Amino acid sequence: MAGKTPHKGLELSRARTYPLETRQSKLDKDLLVDPAGYSPSDRGIEGLIPSILKGKDIKELADAWASAVSRRRAVILGMGAHLIKVGLSRLIIDLMDRGFLNALAAGGAVAIHDVEMAMEGHTSEEVAEGLPEGAFGMAEETGRTYWDAVALADREGYGLGQAVGRLIAEADFPHRHLSVLAAAYERDIPATLHVTVGADIVHMHPGAEPGDGGAALGRASFRDFQVFSESVKGLDDGGVYLNVGSAVVMPEVFLKAVNIARNLEGKPHKIVTANLDMLQHYRPTQNVVQRPTIPDGRGYEITGHHEILFPLLYTMVRDRLS
Repeated sequence: MAGKTPHKGLELSRARTYPLETRQSKLDKDLLVDPAGYSPSDRGIEGLIPSILKGKDIKELADAWASAVSRRRAVILGMGAHLIKVGLSRLIIDLMDRGFLNALAAGGAVAIHDVEMAMEGHTSEEVAEGLPEGAFGMAEETGRTYWDAVALADREGYGLGQAVGRLIAEADFPHRHLSVLAAAYERDIPATLHVTVGADIVHMHPGAEPGDGGAALGRASFRDFQVFSESVKGLDDGGVYLNVGSAVVMPEVFLKAVNIARNLEGKPHKIVTANLDMLQHYRPTQNVVQRPTIPDGRGYEITGHHEILFPLLYTMVRDRLS
């Protein structure tokens, strides 16, 4: 008995795009915070934070981060795209330069904003403006570059993060020095992208459809899960994992990475984790702060806006390691 025919889907190859340079963006390169503005504070700012409740927690987290660096334990940043969208790319790059970050792991949208910042020096569109006409997310260069990176990953056996980083690093984009993924690639630091298919604007792009683009994307993102799981082993005995701005994807991926690393290698244990976000949600609380730290680790929840909280923590860590 013959099975039913496949259901019809939209033909993405017919999608209309527009030049990225014509789109208005909410973040311009001039708004990015510059790490050169840091000067050792002799903990002056920190002295105004009382050592109780979350004031105590953020100081302990900075201590744990500095200790991990000094003891050569891994520090991994799990991030959502919001860190790029609020102007923190240069701080993240500086942390890599100083050896204060050993790996990055991110949701798929990080590639989009990282690519746009490198190409045009601006990113983050106003969704409501383009949505009525179906123009939201349809910048030509963004989608084309993304799918070129997917093809590169498939050819070279890269994960998606490494492929996007290499593509940006080797391109003639005028602002590629602002790319977090290119910086990771050039410094040979694992940077992984964990994609939810259909959640990112580039999945609507006509470049997604030719050949086996979807299959290649799946292979690249799955490869990144394997790379991330390898990096997670380095958290053993005092490493630090920071989840910043991801309420669902990265907490879920982190939990599985910890589990499979313990299954195969027996570690990591005695880890320090933290969730930094504007709201505390179920998955980060359970899958980052609580479950992975049982029975011998420590987890922190600190609530605040990323554009304030992350630079504060950055300053506190640099003060301890200066």
